[in-house]
Amino acid sequence: MIDQAGYHYHVYNAGVSGDTTSDGVERMPEVVALKPVIVILEFGGNDGLRGLPVTTTKANLSQMIEGLQKAGAKVLLAGMTLPRNYGSEYITSFEKVYVELAEQYKIARIPFLLEGVGGVPHLMQRDAIHPTAQGNAIVGKTVFRYLEPLLTK
Repeated sequence: MIDQAGYHYHVYNAGVSGDTTSDGVERMPEVVALKPVIVILEFGGNDGLRGLPVTTTKANLSQMIEGLQKAGAKVLLAGMTLPRNYGSEYITSFEKVYVELAEQYKIARIPFLLEGVGGVPHLMQRDAIHPTAQGNAIVGKTVFRYLEPLLTK
């Protein structure tokens, strides 16, 4: 999509399936060494699924945002939520992390990465957590909608 829209960026996927925000903090030096111009920061879902303290998730995301900004990268924060069985109090505090960090650091935010996909059975794998190929195509369009204003030609 980036190429088709006439932008010239090299995209590097540093994501590791199953990573928590703590893992992300540990891998920050590797990411910063790439000298990224823009980083789509998508962490926290695995923290939430493991029931980790929301304060830890927020602190780790803050550390990553600060490190990326210090390195000169623009950050696009991808918001997440959790399955409803995690309880409304935990889910509400978890979701607020993304809103608060975007405001605090004045960064762009995707309100919900799986917008239009999460909760739609045929767009999700059997685990009801990860999108299918068709679902990923929708996620890609969602990401691009929020990413494009950060791109320059």
